[in-house]
Amino acid sequence: MAEVRNSINAGEMAQRFMELVMMQAQQAAMFLGRIPNPQTNQPETNLPYARMFIDMLEMLQDKTRGNLSNEETQMLTGVLADLRLAFVQASSNAPTETASQPTPEPIAETTSESVKTADQPEPESRKRFTKSYGA
Repeated sequence: MAEVRNSINAGEMAQRFMELVMMQAQQAAMFLGRIPNPQTNQPETNLPYARMFIDMLEMLQDKTRGNLSNEETQMLTGVLADLRLAFVQASSNAPTETASQPTPEPIAETTSESVKTADQPEPESRKRFTKSYGA
């Protein structure tokens, strides 16, 4: 009975792994302009986000090396190859770095009125997200 349960669990885990890979690949494809954004129904290109999802898949490939079935390995390798090619194509179609970066806003002179104190909350656009893993 335990063997049957383990084989079902292994099959479910393989399915979940493939779903995880496909979800990450879809996000990367969306940011490469291959899939329209579901909110706007328009394709968009955001190469840093696409690179982040491709990097996650590469990390997953490295960390699971030797622990995947042939089918899982082939699927992950194929997805990564397709995404890398799409990234290179999107990069070559993107405008040059200097033209695509927004121009920085001039730095305002600081006065005693513009200096924030600890009890004043930061405006919504200035809030930063930090993640703590504990001490």
